[in-house]
Amino acid sequence: MDQLAIADRRQLRRKLGFWRIACVLLILAAAAAAYLWATAEKAGLAARPQIARVEISGVIQDDRELLERLDRIAKADAVKGLIVTISSPGGTTYGGETIYKAIRKVAEKKPVVSDVRTLAASAGYMIAIAGDQIVAGETSITGSIGVLFQYPQIKTLLDKVGVSLETIKSAPLKAEPNPFHPPSEEAKAVIQSMIDDSFDWFVDLVAERRKLARPDALRLADGRIFTGRQALKEKLVDVLGGDDEIKAYFKSRKVDADLPVVDWEAPGRSFPFGLGSMAAGWVKALGYEVFPALGGLEKLSGEKLFLDGLLSVWQVGSN
Repeated sequence: MDQLAIADRRQLRRKLGFWRIACVLLILAAAAAAYLWATAEKAGLAARPQIARVEISGVIQDDRELLERLDRIAKADAVKGLIVTISSPGGTTYGGETIYKAIRKVAEKKPVVSDVRTLAASAGYMIAIAGDQIVAGETSITGSIGVLFQYPQIKTLLDKVGVSLETIKSAPLKAEPNPFHPPSEEAKAVIQSMIDDSFDWFVDLVAERRKLARPDALRLADGRIFTGRQALKEKLVDVLGGDDEIKAYFKSRKVDADLPVVDWEAPGRSFPFGLGSMAAGWVKALGYEVFPALGGLEKLSGEKLFLDGLLSVWQVGSN
């Protein structure tokens, strides 16, 4: 190949490289502009009169972001009411407690409806009773009022493999219960007293919020679950239905039921409208792999476990 041909090929490569880079920058600029537009649109919508909706799903834990979001809803003058949509098998008692209290703070300023979907059990039901009105489906699953504490016991396994763990501690109840030996009766009594105290608090909460005599609340707090129809009969929910019943309640509280329902979601980690994956595909088509992170932006939120139907009753540690 002569020198002229080599020079022409190099020049062509430089031009191609320039236009590739220009296309990549153009794609990123378009994605950023769309993101800023969506953010501005959302901010504008948040300033309009509305009914806010928050979804609580999966295992309930201490969730600072959700608590901050509920606090913003409580303080937002544009928000005239709140719908709390719940699809959860429960979670930590403390997580349920903090979310319950945050919802009650919202309810001090505006009406709150708890929308029980497929499942709102245990700490999920604890959150539901924070609402002024509980709406459930006829076949929704709720209840499971109770508290449990679990820990593994692997002493038998260790004995089989010939391994032991020796412990020296300051007092007999330090680091109890311990998975490396069965708990003493004293340790069991301490743990049981913790469970009983949390359970009493939960039962009192149900009795107060559902306007039940404590013996009636205690009768329902044996850990059983209820369908929506059973829960209505036991006064654990207020009405069976869905959107129409939710609107009717807001209307009874002098809130315009025709206001738009706006989902107050957790801040996203990806570009809107799937632009992260789209931009990654375009960049890859241009022959570049220098932005591999774009392809993963749509997956950063992780996998969630969704429960559906009567067979999906998740009661952890049932005997």
